[in-house]
Amino acid sequence: MKKKVMNLFLSGVMLLSILVGFRFSSSAADPVIKSGNPIFTSIFTADPSAHVWNDGRIYVYASHDIFPSRGSDLMDKYHVFSSDNMVDWVDEGQILSAADVSWGRPEGGFMWAPDAAYKDGTYYLYFPHPSGTDWNNTWKIGVATSSKPASDFTVQGYINGLPGNSFIDPAVFKDDDGSYYLYGGGGGNSYGAKLASNMMSLDGPLQQFTGLTDFHEASWVFKRNGIYYLMYSDNNPSGNQMRYATSSNPLGPWTNRGVILDPVKNSGTSHGSIVEYKGNWYMFYHNAEISSNGTLRSVCVDQLYFNADGTIKKVVQTTDGVPAVGPRSRATETKYYDLVNENYSQYTQKTDYAMTASNVTFGGGATRPGNNIENMHTSGSYIQLSGINGGSGGKALLTVNYASGDAGTAFKVNASGDTAGDGYFLALPGTGGWGNYTGKTSRLIDLNAGTANTIKLSGGMGGANVSGVSVSLIPSQPPQGTEYPMSGSNVTFGGGATRSGGNIENLHIAGSYFQLTGVNGGTGGQASVTLVYASADTSTTFKINTSGDTTGNGYSVTLPGTGGWGAYTGQVTRLVNLNAGANNTIKVNGGLGGANVSRVIVTLNQ
Repeated sequence: MKKKVMNLFLSGVMLLSILVGFRFSSSAADPVIKSGNPIFTSIFTADPSAHVWNDGRIYVYASHDIFPSRGSDLMDKYHVFSSDNMVDWVDEGQILSAADVSWGRPEGGFMWAPDAAYKDGTYYLYFPHPSGTDWNNTWKIGVATSSKPASDFTVQGYINGLPGNSFIDPAVFKDDDGSYYLYGGGGGNSYGAKLASNMMSLDGPLQQFTGLTDFHEASWVFKRNGIYYLMYSDNNPSGNQMRYATSSNPLGPWTNRGVILDPVKNSGTSHGSIVEYKGNWYMFYHNAEISSNGTLRSVCVDQLYFNADGTIKKVVQTTDGVPAVGPRSRATETKYYDLVNENYSQYTQKTDYAMTASNVTFGGGATRPGNNIENMHTSGSYIQLSGINGGSGGKALLTVNYASGDAGTAFKVNASGDTAGDGYFLALPGTGGWGNYTGKTSRLIDLNAGTANTIKLSGGMGGANVSGVSVSLIPSQPPQGTEYPMSGSNVTFGGGATRSGGNIENLHIAGSYFQLTGVNGGTGGQASVTLVYASADTSTTFKINTSGDTTGNGYSVTLPGTGGWGAYTGQVTRLVNLNAGANNTIKVNGGLGGANVSRVIVTLNQ
């Protein structure tokens, strides 16, 4: 569980290996997509408890590491995730928090590893939570119920007759005869007991198991071919291992069988569950792959295999996870290998924001000595962008350009569309210097529909100086606005720029430009200027000047390469200011990399 509290260390280093996924096909000849590990990326999760219910879906009940981490005491809520193919996972949302527990610790927190059970139309959630400020000696096992597997849970009370200082990590097992058993323990003490028919009290004495090799916590029990299996974590000094024992009785005695999961990456704790789904056996566990911080963990899954005698082969921890066991289906979780490999090719509607833009504010110790925002290492520091266009709502790609002399930094990102309210973790690896603005890091976030979104970057976890931010959307349709082809009579050019075949070229030349006149600004204010272009350069920068820019500084926009001077697939968007009326001018200045422009689209944000 959480007792090995580790120092907060955010290296920001993320996995760089390329993992390739394929579509699912029922044909054995076709490769299938894999889940990738970790499987949950929207929030930090740990202690997965997996169950298959009558609706045919697999559900994972997980604890929630709150970011920024304050250690295990801040964990105070539970989420449920589900899938019908082991690859496309849905975050069903938060089902319980410390605030919902009337008898709980006044300070909250300490909602550690949960488990779930189902009986006669009711779903039961079992969770450990202290009832007093002296949390280590006041543990209780709470019980919440619902008629649904992933929502509307209500706390009913807690189970009496359990130790207050050594019973955590509840696990509930249903035997073939319909009997239910409760397991748990911590600090070297392992327990089990039969549950009464009301599922909230014990039917018989609590039994303490003896003879288990180095028991620490994280009990899990299942049955296969008449053999009962008890899995748990040990006290291995370099990180918990998952061990297991077997018995012919649900309450032992137990025979030690050895280690089935080695210490996990970047986390000293380990906790897991084992379940069969659609003919395959799986182990769910957590690691700290995303954060490199043992108190910010993420749930993973790998396949589990048995030997002929019923013993378990050691689970191989992978980065590609498990293959799909059904056709593609709905999902809210972004696969980890998409995050780290920047598989963002659909997010082409890009808007850049300089740190001097009028919609950018900062505070909490952050400063802006020039064009960049600095001192983001200060606790409480932040950068906030307002008036962000979320299009039709949903996923958006946030990209931060920065410099950092630290080895690793993290920002917390809050966005208007984050319904969970937990924010997003953004890693910023060091660039080798505070003036070395070569850093670029991205994260998928959620935005609401419309142009009233806000995005807040919070610092205090290592330092980084920020030079710019961009937000990219998946265009739901071609930009709606007024198109200005480069062959138009209101387009002039010069400084070495030329016009060939209706396109403006040679914008790599210092002093080159093209200018549009007679642009309609409506009632005045913000407008989106979209450049449609082709470029064989890796990256190009244009400066845009407009009539409505009262600062006179212009607007910078970055144009990624399209693979060729004739590949007019590029499209970038920049918010600018225009005056009211139809007499605006827009001037695009080149000289920093090359791009050929075919047309400009002006969309009024009114």
